[in-house]
Amino acid sequence: MSGRTARQRGGWARTVRVAVSTAVGAAVALAATGSAAAVGAPPTPDILGAPTLVAHTAHGDVGYREVGEGSPILLIAGRGMSMDGWAPGFVDGLAAHHRVVVFDNAGIGATAAPAGPLTVPGMADQTSALIAALHLRRPTVLGWSLGGMVAQALAVRHPGQVGRLVLAATQSGTGAALPVPPAAAAALDSPIPAVRMAVLFPADQGSAALAYLTDVSRYPHFYGASAAVKSAQDTALHEWMAGQDPAGRRLGRIHAPTLVADGAEDQLDPSANDHQLRDAVHGARLVLYPDAGHAFLFQDAAAFVPTVEVFAGR
Repeated sequence: MSGRTARQRGGWARTVRVAVSTAVGAAVALAATGSAAAVGAPPTPDILGAPTLVAHTAHGDVGYREVGEGSPILLIAGRGMSMDGWAPGFVDGLAAHHRVVVFDNAGIGATAAPAGPLTVPGMADQTSALIAALHLRRPTVLGWSLGGMVAQALAVRHPGQVGRLVLAATQSGTGAALPVPPAAAAALDSPIPAVRMAVLFPADQGSAALAYLTDVSRYPHFYGASAAVKSAQDTALHEWMAGQDPAGRRLGRIHAPTLVADGAEDQLDPSANDHQLRDAVHGARLVLYPDAGHAFLFQDAAAFVPTVEVFAGR
């Protein structure tokens, strides 16, 4: 996005504001007309209406929300992301046939920070404690980006708590993964939404980027991780990718059915890493979405959600 002018960036911002206003207006209009749902029909999943709850776990309090009914799917968020980073349409799509749980990683929102340094295995242990506290037993675990690293560590350290594993746009901890390009990583902390979205979506997918921004803006009190937590997460993910966490070097021990997925044009995670991760986990399947990037799961939700549903089973 370095070639965009200030006028173009301002135009993007105005477009986002207009889109958000339109979305809010549409929601008000729909509410005014009343519900079209049949009497007695199951409620339509709505993560926006789900309250934030706090689970008291063996690894401290964890803030979470849940929506839907059926076999559980646990979503583990990426770097710098709170529960509000999951596009509501994506969550509700999964919740049509599943109980979907989203939560905040260590040090974000109502979730307790670790007593010592933040590490991927430590985050996995806290996730394990949440699974136990909510009696999820063996959920399908879907981790995005940093969340995918946590999901891998969870499957290695707590194999009895992972039924199936979905690793979205993430890297192995073997020490052989290609690094995150510094310029792309720095762009994620830009104050300009268009710059951040340009790292997550391909240049020709502006409408998908706008749709994502519009969707997450519907959360009543949108929030993310603090600068201090982001810095700690950066250290944790660098240690993971460097092969310094034993769990990351033991991916061959993962026996849960595993789906590796990414956008073929991911600027943060080169597709070579996806192939490497697929090969590191026994029997893993790889799906790459063309003309999609790090946020492929939102851009291609119409295709990815059914894929996850089939993989997870009902």
